[in-house]
Amino acid sequence: MANSSRSPVYFTASNFHLDLKLDGSSDLVDAVFLECQGFDYSQDVIEFCEVTSGRWGKASKGKVVRTKLPGNAKSGNLTLLRGMTSSMALWKWFELTEDGNWAKQRKNAILTIYEDGKPQARFELTAAWPSRYKILDVKSNSQEIEIEEVEVAYEGFKRVK
Repeated sequence: MANSSRSPVYFTASNFHLDLKLDGSSDLVDAVFLECQGFDYSQDVIEFCEVTSGRWGKASKGKVVRTKLPGNAKSGNLTLLRGMTSSMALWKWFELTEDGNWAKQRKNAILTIYEDGKPQARFELTAAWPSRYKILDVKSNSQEIEIEEVEVAYEGFKRVK
């Protein structure tokens, strides 16, 4: 990573992988992904207007003042794709959430983006849980890798060093 006195280093999207480490897991890494969609964290804008006693145009009073304030932060869901493996970690997490253990299955997770095998960026997700599990279409005559897709809902998102 570049320090502040140098030009920034740009990561190439075609030469990376992303791993997921769930809070409380004994595994070194719970899953490695080749594609991620939906890194989205935004803050609502609250706009309000008030009429002040100041002059406005030809009017003797009644100037309108608009103010924008930051509102609640909100996140989208991450969609993570990977080549399907024999690991059952993601399916078990989804299954436990589905079985009514939702509150216990909300995990803090760390997503690390690697380029050329070196960690380049880390993100902390808080209160994450799998909201969808999907296996892409299976074709008996295809030579392509089978893809496993997991959508993860989360409440907090922060980039960390």
